[in-house]
Amino acid sequence: MKLTPLDIKKQEFKKVLRGYDAVEVDAFLDTLSAEFADLQKQIKEMREQAIESEVQLRDFKQKERDLQQVLMQAQENSSRTIENARKEGELIIQESELKASQILDHARMEIMRAKEEVTNLRAKKEALISRLKVLLNSEVELIKALEADEEMTRRDQSQGTGREQFQIDDVLKRL
Repeated sequence: MKLTPLDIKKQEFKKVLRGYDAVEVDAFLDTLSAEFADLQKQIKEMREQAIESEVQLRDFKQKERDLQQVLMQAQENSSRTIENARKEGELIIQESELKASQILDHARMEIMRAKEEVTNLRAKKEALISRLKVLLNSEVELIKALEADEEMTRRDQSQGTGREQFQIDDVLKRL
């Protein structure tokens, strides 16, 4: 049986001759009723607080789970980011090494081409020098022949032998 403060206040007892003082019993019941009402009020408030505390506890537990999940995701993201950065760094190094190798190969090829070009130019220079020497020697020979022919022509003109034509043909044959 659930008692309420009103039940306690309205409770009536049988009257007997040598029983308790009715005023005293009524005063006690009034006090008891007030105390019981206060206790019920406190119990109600405590239940509300308990419910509120349970709601807060559930909220805190949910927040804790959320925070743990966020922390785990952050750790996973951090690990992935670090791994990706490491892989990207390795890729950059590999690309750099490949580019450096290509640059070195290209430079070596350029050096080889330059050396070949220098060799070709030296050969062309030597050939040109040889041709120029031959040309100059033939020109010198031509000049000497022309000078000799001119001298003979002067001698022949003074002697009048007709050998001028013969000597010019000789000179042309030498060339």
